[in-house]
Amino acid sequence: MKCMLWALVVVVIGCAGGPQLAYESAPDPMQQGDSPDPGEAQALEQAEADCAHQGKHAESQRSEGETLYTCVDNN
Repeated sequence: MKCMLWALVVVVIGCAGGPQLAYESAPDPMQQGDSPDPGEAQALEQAEADCAHQGKHAESQRSEGETLYTCVDNN
């Protein structure tokens, strides 16, 4: 009986001192390119300012991974 108790103690200590598993959480959608790029935010502000001088507003369109801004009438 003592032998089984010592074997159990050794197993428990061995498992407690073993390497810990690293679990990876699900990816956060906001961290995978959904967050606005500071450069794009600045470009949008500039486009809005340029279009406002013409009495229009900026409209964005994505083309081949690039954002293009055009001025359109305020309707």
